[in-house]
Parts: sequence; structure tokens; C-alpha cells
Amino acid sequence: MNAFIAFFKKEMMESIRTYKFYILAVVFVLFGFMNPIIAKVMPDLLGSLLPDGMTITLSEPTALDAWGQFYKNGSQMGIVILVVMFSGIMANEFAKGTLVNILTKGMARPTVIFSKLAAASIQWTISYLLCIVITYGYTAYFWTMAGVENLFISLLGLWIFGELMISFVILGGILFRSLYGSLLFTGGLVVAMTILSIFPQTSSFNPVTLSTMNLALLTSGYEVSKFLSASLVTIVGMIISIFASVVVFNKKQI
Repeated sequence: MNAFIAFFKKEMMESIRTYKFYILAVVFVLFGFMNPIIAKVMPDLLGSLLPDGMTITLSEPTALDAWGQFYKNGSQMGIVILVVMFSGIMANEFAKGTLVNILTKGMARPTVIFSKLAAASIQWTISYLLCIVITYGYTAYFWTMAGVENLFISLLGLWIFGELMISFVILGGILFRSLYGSLLFTGGLVVAMTILSIFPQTSSFNPVTLSTMNLALLTSGYEVSKFLSASLVTIVGMIISIFASVVVFNKKQI
């Protein structure tokens, strides 16, 4: 446990010193402000861009529009930034050779993986929660939450998907020992899941459902049971990824 805590602190301090944590948090804080504000001003902005004499009728923005922006930013740019920020979490250790001294002094290899997973997860969770709190506060200020269903489940789903991405970049970094290998590995898996989502019958066990069907869940346009099923599969996939990381890392020559 002492080794885990020490390495966990080292990971957190490194993220702070290299500004990774700050960048991730600031990006999601900005998203938090942008989500409701963009939803609020979008009708007026579109109206101002129309040629003189042309008019279109737009419905008044609602809380659903703000959460729509939340999932658009979070599931696209947000997840991409998360993956890029942590793509070197294992790859950089191989490139710099910093693990040699640590492992030769007796630290268990699984401790390295779990410490890195914990540090990345905490940074992701804090950043994500900041975005949620700011978005919720401004959305509640501008509108009522009428018509917004299953918000907690929907938010939890995207968080779980982010955790899966972290487990993928860790496994990719161990397998290919490079930042680009980690990115390509994670990107390849996401592309595969996205292609699989073309077939509607796969949605109840496809992890990408947690980043694409959130808004539909808020309007009860998607079944909660299918979303929960996809969440369970995603958690299992994350566990398998971490287990595979431990197995491969134990056999990997440093």
C-alpha cells in the first residue's frame, strides 16, 4: 500500500508540474460555461447570420439544448482531449527508462499500473465533475429542468466511457511502448465500436452507446435498460483491459 501511495503521489505531482491536470480541468471548465451559453445565444446568432429579408422560425432554447451541447463537447472534443492527455502515461515510461530503477528496487509491476490508473481516473473525474456542476448551475439559472429525464444515468455513462478510454491508452502504451502506438490502438478500438454501432441491435452491448445515446436517454427516446447493459459491458471491458495490461506488463522487458 505504501508503494501504491508513493507512486500515486508521484503521478499526481508529475501531472501538476507538466500542467496536464490544469489543461484538462480548464478545458472542461470552459465546456461547462460554453454548454448553456451556446444553447442560449444560438437562435439569435443564427438569426443574425441570415441575409436581409430571410427569416427562419427557431424554437426557444431549453435545458435539453444545453445538455445537448454538454454531450456534443464532452463525447467528442472532451474524450479526444482526455485520450491525448494520457496517451503517454505508459509509453513515456518506456521511452525514458524511468521504471528500471523503481522496479529493481522491488516495486510490484501491477502497482505501477494501478497507481497510474488511479491518478488518471481522479483527474478525469474532477474535470468531468467541474463541467457537470457549471453546466447544471447555468442551465438551472436559464431554464427549468422540465423534460430532462435520466440525467444521472446519462452523465454516469459518459464518465464510464472515459474510464474505458484510460484503460485503453494504458494497455496500448504497454503493448506498443510508444505514444503513437497508444493513440492508434485506442483510436482503432473506438473506430471499431463506432462501425459496430451502425447495427442497431448491437447498441445494448456496445460501449460507444455511452457517448452517443446520452441525449436520447434524456428525452426517454432510448431505453434505460439498454444503456445500463452497455454500461455493464463497458465496465467489464475496462476490467479486461486492465487485467491484460498487468499480464502483458509482467512479461514485458523494461
